[in-house]
Amino acid sequence: MSNQYQKWLTKENKLQHAVISWMGFNYPEALYTHVPNEGKRSRWEQYLIKYLGVKAGVPDLLVFDPNKEFNGLAIEFKIKYNKPTEKQKMWLDLLKTKKWSCHVVYNFDDAVAIIDKYFNDVL
Repeated sequence: MSNQYQKWLTKENKLQHAVISWMGFNYPEALYTHVPNEGKRSRWEQYLIKYLGVKAGVPDLLVFDPNKEFNGLAIEFKIKYNKPTEKQKMWLDLLKTKKWSCHVVYNFDDAVAIIDKYFNDVL
């Protein structure tokens, strides 16, 4: 990857990429995505993504495969002492009311454990 792009790869981005790479290898049939609603945007981009329905606070990783207990899995990635924003907490709480398994994850090992546990209960 070019050095010009390295400045955008935060520790949180790198954690998420590591988890997504691991997940793609271990659960290749899983249906998941990242909603790119972070970062600075021009006024036009801000208008456009709101116009198209992007919502602030949506968790970083959404897994759409149901298991025996949950309709989906949502993970918000954080690093060190970072905490979820109020909008992120709101989304996690709302998804819980829709029978989603919701987590805030601070490291790779915890993310892997949560994902493995979730997929061990797949229908």
